[in-house]
Order: sequence, then C-alpha cells, then structure tokens
Amino acid sequence: MIQLESLTKAFGSGAARVVALDRVCLRVEPGEFVAVAGPSGSGKTTLLHLLGALDEPDGGRVVIDGQDLAGLGETERAELRLTRIGFVFQQFNLVPVLGAAENVELPLLFRAGLGAHDRRRQVSAALERVGLADKAHRRPSELSGGEQQRVAIARALAGRPALVLADEPTANLDHETGAAVVELMHELNRNDGMTFLYATHDQELIRMAGRVVRMRDGRIDGAGAAS
Repeated sequence: MIQLESLTKAFGSGAARVVALDRVCLRVEPGEFVAVAGPSGSGKTTLLHLLGALDEPDGGRVVIDGQDLAGLGETERAELRLTRIGFVFQQFNLVPVLGAAENVELPLLFRAGLGAHDRRRQVSAALERVGLADKAHRRPSELSGGEQQRVAIARALAGRPALVLADEPTANLDHETGAAVVELMHELNRNDGMTFLYATHDQELIRMAGRVVRMRDGRIDGAGAAS
C-alpha cells in the first residue's frame, strides 16, 4: 500500500533551512492500522502531506498502491487523491455554510462519471457509518466538535478510499468524544479493511494501533508493534 524510500523534505534556505524529513524509509501493508507518534516538529504532518500527494518531496520516492507519485502529473495526483486516498484534518476543514451531507459530497463533485444519484447514495452511506444520518442537513455550527470530526471522517470515506490518512484526528476533542472517534476508525479498519495511517499524540489512539512508527527530528526512531 505505502512504500517510502529515502524520503527527504526541507523548508526554507540558508541558515533558516529546516529539514522536516531526513531520508525516511517506511513500508505499510494493506489493511494496517498504523500510528505515527512523536513530538511537535518531528515531521509527522509533513509525512502525511507527502503521502496524500498534497506536497512533493525534495528527494526519495513515494509509492502509493503501486503508483510512484513522482511519475504523476498534477491531474493524475488529483485523481489519486479523489479515488484512492481519504484525508482527515485536525481542524476538520468543513465549509461553514454547507450542511453535513453537502460537506461530505463536496469532493465527490469532482469525480468523473459519478452522477447525482450515486453521489447521494455514497454520502448517505458514509453518514450512516459515522452515526450522523439524522443530522445530514445541519451546518458545522449546529454540530458538536465530535460530530464535526465524524463528518470529516465521513467525507474521507465517501469516496471509498483504500488508504485513510489522519492528522491528529482527536486533538481538538475531549477525552470521551476522542475515544468514540478512535473506536470508529478502528471499526472501519477491522470491518472494511481500510488502511489507516495517522499522526497522533493521543495515547489511546497509540495503544489501539497495530503498529507504532515513532518519529524524532525528521527521522523514524522505530516501527515496531504497539504495546
């Protein structure tokens, strides 16, 4: 599913140059539930952005589902994001003037060959999976933080991706709500076989991982089994 080879990424230049990723190598098999743990500034978010084809590395290779991202043009990278990768952001990134269903549908509007009937069906199924079928028309301001994050997860799932990337998915939630989101992600992994790779400080989310990849100063410290 994921293969990284000597992945390198830096920001700035001269004395202000910061190496975010330093020759990172990693392999993730289909169906894994992997946590990327480490302190702020360790490179977790940069890693996810490169995996999600949201940015390009300075060196090394990113291979997702057999496709080398370096060989893809921008249109092909956008198609990969739309069809194979779901992304859950820390800040939810919901459009405030749209209802829950409209937010979930938004990325599907860019899917070629997907008609309105199929979009509605996939949106309904995604909201049902996250327990929000009865709040499809509510705007983000009318939802709790946990419900907004579940809408964000539904948006990531609606396109039926093989890989879900999540950046600190419980960081803005209280403990109880965060635990419910964690269980939802774990259930989707168990029942649907979706591959999850997520950056987190949440010890509960780390404990539930099938494998923990620990990062520090842009490098991987270890990638063993979760304790």
